[in-house]
Amino acid sequence: MKTDFETLKALASYTINHLKEKGMIEFDVSQRLELIDALAVEYNVSFATDEDIKEQAIEEVEDKYGADNVPDNLTESEMYNHARKEIIKSFNGENISGLYLVESLHDTAKRVNNFLNESELIEDVFGTDDEVIQYLVPMIRAFSLKRG
Repeated sequence: MKTDFETLKALASYTINHLKEKGMIEFDVSQRLELIDALAVEYNVSFATDEDIKEQAIEEVEDKYGADNVPDNLTESEMYNHARKEIIKSFNGENISGLYLVESLHDTAKRVNNFLNESELIEDVFGTDDEVIQYLVPMIRAFSLKRG
């Protein structure tokens, strides 16, 4: 399964649904899709998708060998696969449903908490910062596209 921005949107929808069901946030339902998109953009800072890694690997190969020396079938080449594996290794292999953690899960939860408190799309957040963060960490960790 390849991950892309749609995967981040699925994680954002999952997050919004859980927070709403738990009674931790209040928002105008008519702005739900806008809220999901905004949270997905925020999640994009915390997670790298397969698409992000592919783009980064291509850039690294082009920088190293020069854009003129890159084969047409670059994504099937050994140099691309090596660059991709090195990028994935830099994330310590940690991923959640194919999304690679760029920062710790706790920092991601803090980022989401800040987003919730600062977003004009959220009418109210119920719970202290610590309560919201403590709820978010295991909830995000449990995300799966299969359960999504």
